[in-house]
Amino acid sequence: MNSQPNTGKRLILCDCSGTQEINPDAISAATGVTCSTVYSGLCTHQIADAEGHIADGNTVFGCAQEHDLFAEIAHDVGVPAHEGVDLRDRAGWTTDQNSTSPKMAALVAEALLPRTHPKLRDIVSEGTCLIIGSGETATNAAEQLCETLSVTLLSDDADPPISRKYNVIRGKLRVATGSLGQFNLSFDALQQADPSGRGANLFLPPQDGATSTCDILLDLTGGTPLFSAHEKRDGYFRADPKHAPSVASAVFDAAQCVGTFEKPLYVKLDPNLCAHSRAQQTACTNCLDVCPTGAITPAGDHVEVDPLICAGCGACSALCPSGAMTYDAPPVDDVFRRLETLSRAFRSAGGSNPLLLVHDSDHGTEMIQLAARDGRGLPADVIPFAVDALAAFGHAEMLAALGAGFAGVQILLSPKADRDTITREQALAEALSSRAITLLDTSDPDQMSDTLFTAPRTQSLADPILPIGTRRQVARTAAKALNTGSIIPLAEGAPYGSVTVDTDSCTLCLSCASLCPSGALADNPDKPQLRFQEAACLQCNLCTTVCPENAISLLPQMNLTDAALDQTVLNEEEPFACITCGSLFGVKSTIEMITEKLAGKHAMFGNPDAAKMIQMCDNCRVQAQYHATDSPFAGAPRPAVRTTDDYLSKRRDN
Repeated sequence: MNSQPNTGKRLILCDCSGTQEINPDAISAATGVTCSTVYSGLCTHQIADAEGHIADGNTVFGCAQEHDLFAEIAHDVGVPAHEGVDLRDRAGWTTDQNSTSPKMAALVAEALLPRTHPKLRDIVSEGTCLIIGSGETATNAAEQLCETLSVTLLSDDADPPISRKYNVIRGKLRVATGSLGQFNLSFDALQQADPSGRGANLFLPPQDGATSTCDILLDLTGGTPLFSAHEKRDGYFRADPKHAPSVASAVFDAAQCVGTFEKPLYVKLDPNLCAHSRAQQTACTNCLDVCPTGAITPAGDHVEVDPLICAGCGACSALCPSGAMTYDAPPVDDVFRRLETLSRAFRSAGGSNPLLLVHDSDHGTEMIQLAARDGRGLPADVIPFAVDALAAFGHAEMLAALGAGFAGVQILLSPKADRDTITREQALAEALSSRAITLLDTSDPDQMSDTLFTAPRTQSLADPILPIGTRRQVARTAAKALNTGSIIPLAEGAPYGSVTVDTDSCTLCLSCASLCPSGALADNPDKPQLRFQEAACLQCNLCTTVCPENAISLLPQMNLTDAALDQTVLNEEEPFACITCGSLFGVKSTIEMITEKLAGKHAMFGNPDAAKMIQMCDNCRVQAQYHATDSPFAGAPRPAVRTTDDYLSKRRDN
């Protein structure tokens, strides 16, 4: 993992009129970046100096507040917009008397890391809009939007007014699927306006099962939303028809949805790793259960994701036990790299036992800014860590932070955060780390600061790990570094654990091994054996579901010993020797039991020769069946092959 900052950059520093202390030498020593002199007013009386640095290029400003101003200057001088790192609100403005240089060094080092930009997909909206509603509110919305959009009004009114500026239909919207640019609609009792009618408004006869498409949906019914987590559905706007401001806002937003838009592809799916099901037997459903928008659906043995519906909450990535579903905007590797860089740079600058404050990019960033400007700010040893999807910061990321050298993890919840997923992952991380991970559930900046200032401090790892690999690998490596014991008991539903087999009930049918999605359960091709590798077990419950004898049970735990990486034998028996060729096949006890139950007692095995076939291997059984007098493969004798002599002799006879 290359987390060395780009030392070719030049860091431009400003202490905001002397309101913060900045030590350029400490920052440069810890990060390798070249620092400018410390200015006091780059956005005011020293703006000419800022213009000079921007024109030189390859600069990073230690200021985020004036990003737009510096970007405008960059545009004027014809260079790319500068990079920036917020040193003031996140470090400099604080009442903590301890040095903030280690934190500033950490923030600079993390800001200089190369970032992976999310993959994007174009969405085209041509502006076809369906408005659902009734009365004057829906009619007025149609009148406003028809100037910019191609509008159809689905009215609930018995006699809706018909306009030549937009289409009017009546009926019931039965099903709506899709998102911006690709909504699919199905109607019952659909009636289109009859343009040839005279006098009262006339409609054509109703049709059931009518289908159509549109780019934008404006729901003014005030009833149940058409979609779960409707606020995350692109192109779907909903407002209470009795609340004029919300209707106006929805109409305005709908009018903007014309053109080509870029949609981030938030998650990456590897179907080969998915443990959803095997042989039509359902196993893991974590992502299906947690997806708020319904973007994830079953697709045979694995699941599939509709990227146009996915809102990027990240919960599926945190809960996926196999790593088939991973957050990709940015990738998990980038998160691990950022965590390691922050911790290492902080310690290199003389800091110790840092706390990590995980927050989202919107609510959390605003809370930190308010606390810095009007309150106590953040303590000098609390390093803020912004993520786009708070729920995607699961137990593996929490363990990676602790393993990389953070003494504790604090997670600042936002009003829209998926608390269930975060709480579940917090509990698992605490069990695997033996350390407390705190959830800050507050919208008060002062309360946030007070909690962080008074939070208990613990010692970080003396020998931090390098978080490299998959989420499961990093979680295991960190748990091993953070614990002295060998086995950690876990709660039911954890994605790590062992299985126990009742050898008295197990018949070694190997159904479990043939369907195990991760290969944790396996057979031995040379002898009747059921083998198990604990580190690969996902605790997906498929083996317990398919076992015909109910001989398997799950044991959630984390085995930190190397034995978890090896295959162990859970059950084995003596193989049976074919009575004809002597080759080993099957399980001796099973063959003997079947022979006892079927020989002479079943119509197919009534005679001794047929009964012996039970005790033969596959090849010998086929041979015996083929040569039997009552072989089902037998047919009429084949006719003799006619030769040239046969034809010539027939001519001579004639």
